[in-house]
Amino acid sequence: MKTALLRAGLAMALVLPAAAIAANVPQSFTATYHVLQGGQPLGDATLTLKPAGNGQYEYTDKIVGTSGLAAALGASTSEVSRFAWVGKVPQAISYKYAMASAFKPKNRELAVQGNTVQVDDNGKHHSYPAQAGMVERNTLPLALGMALRDGARGATFPVGGRQDVEIQTFKVAANEKISVPAGAFDAVRVDRTDQDRAFNAWYVPAKYPVPVKIAQKDGGNLTLELVRYSQP
Repeated sequence: MKTALLRAGLAMALVLPAAAIAANVPQSFTATYHVLQGGQPLGDATLTLKPAGNGQYEYTDKIVGTSGLAAALGASTSEVSRFAWVGKVPQAISYKYAMASAFKPKNRELAVQGNTVQVDDNGKHHSYPAQAGMVERNTLPLALGMALRDGARGATFPVGGRQDVEIQTFKVAANEKISVPAGAFDAVRVDRTDQDRAFNAWYVPAKYPVPVKIAQKDGGNLTLELVRYSQP
């Protein structure tokens, strides 16, 4: 990850053929995680990347509540992203979020249309200018993993949100040994540094493009731990 994330490289990538743009990036994989809240089992998450045709890729993150209140309410979330590799950045094309629950379902959609981002957040509409190299919340961990794979120690990403583009900054804070259901690893811990959001992710960049563990206190004190990772 470089502090200013390959901005000149992004502009150059726009004129490269698709084969060159997609070189040395993951084409497809499935990763499954256990999800914990406050250290207690909450559910299971499945991440899937696959080609979607026309140089686009589909990246999904589905979480199903299997324990406690989440199971009782039949809670589940689905995040589906469409993106194109621009260099090694999964540049956003669209994003759909849906939370199903017996309590209060939620939906959000984001679509990049030309130079504008259109958002429908539970019926509330927003639009704002798009930025080159923009990712969104679902593909952000993948973008971070690709930067780490290149040996970067910090990165800044424009992230499409509900009402505007948020600039998020991350840095490698430490090398740590961790154990998750998928095994024991020598990992690098990445912290978010632009805001005090208590976000940490542990990566094994040479092995996986996504984290082996994520811990996030903002939004529910959630932890995801890798169970398995597979490629076709």
